[in-house]
Amino acid sequence: MTTVGILGGGQLARMLALAGAPLGLRFLVLDSAADACAGQFAPLLQADYTDHAALARFAEQVDVATFDFENVPAESARWLAQRVPVFPGPRALAVAQDRLAEKSMFRELGIPVPEFADIATRADLDAAIARIGTPCILKTRRLGYDGKGQFRIRDSGLGNANADAAWAALGSQAGTVGLILEAFVPFEREVSVVAARSRSGEFRAWPLTENWHDHGILAASLAPAVVHVAIADKAIAHAQAVAQALDYVGVFALELFLVGDELLANEMAPRVHNSGHWTIEGAETSQFENHLRAVLGLPLGDTRMVGHACMLNWIGQLPDATAVLSDPCGHWHDYGKSPREGRKVGHATLRADGPDELAAGLRRVGAALARPAQVAPVIARLRD
Repeated sequence: MTTVGILGGGQLARMLALAGAPLGLRFLVLDSAADACAGQFAPLLQADYTDHAALARFAEQVDVATFDFENVPAESARWLAQRVPVFPGPRALAVAQDRLAEKSMFRELGIPVPEFADIATRADLDAAIARIGTPCILKTRRLGYDGKGQFRIRDSGLGNANADAAWAALGSQAGTVGLILEAFVPFEREVSVVAARSRSGEFRAWPLTENWHDHGILAASLAPAVVHVAIADKAIAHAQAVAQALDYVGVFALELFLVGDELLANEMAPRVHNSGHWTIEGAETSQFENHLRAVLGLPLGDTRMVGHACMLNWIGQLPDATAVLSDPCGHWHDYGKSPREGRKVGHATLRADGPDELAAGLRRVGAALARPAQVAPVIARLRD
């Protein structure tokens, strides 16, 4: 029996283990937390990701290794890859961990991106603000996610108070994780391509997904996105170019801003992705199963949609499951985590045969849970 090792033991690893059970797979999870929620479904090895002794024990027990999140140190991935197949490869992980390397790769591939600049000093910041203009966003190059490690600069002019505040907040990290300044994008929509590439180079993408965020954390995803087919095709072509350039193996997400008819690449996630959770009920093959197929060298499954779907993310604490479970469109996912502010603790997916039926399900669930604001923008988009 094949054993898949997963570095990181959060809900993504948990859902990978659930998807792998019908394939007859075993799993071993390595995480620094003793209560990592994937440990409820697979053996858990608690250790730091830089602990080579623990990584060696991990490698001895698995046939292939993959990731639950992208902040596993790239050096650890390279060390592990000398002992066991690791997918996606350490190079893809390293590029995706560094916003500067990531944006530079997009530009080299001809994929439009917002203006950006590497920031090492306060003088660099002032010069970049003068060139890029305001508003703009100062970000850490590494370790930022869900809106963390970012500071928006609203005022123009060198030495202004807002730039001072940005440097006070993030400047100390210039010499460690690094900083990047990016132009603010007045986007109309945020969309993502979730795609899979196999060891043999086979590429498949799920339909383009539109996403809504709340305080930097994904709140809802709608698939398929209500956009012109040419825009969806272009987004998928961008994702395929990235996958080929990195010789990528596994599932990944390419996040983009839509401004008019132009797509600007924001970032990529080298793993299964929150905006692809709807694929469990809404596609012939889920992102989790296809990730496992890809890293094991198996043929990829069909990514065709089954109807229309919307994923609603539960942040901080779970609402009442009854409202979702009693709805004919509803599917419930509890990650087995304790409540905590800003923490992803579960999600629901509503799936229906058509957009009107999906909108009706969203109205029912939104009303029952007293969350009209979370479902309102999705319902409005379904009317387009």
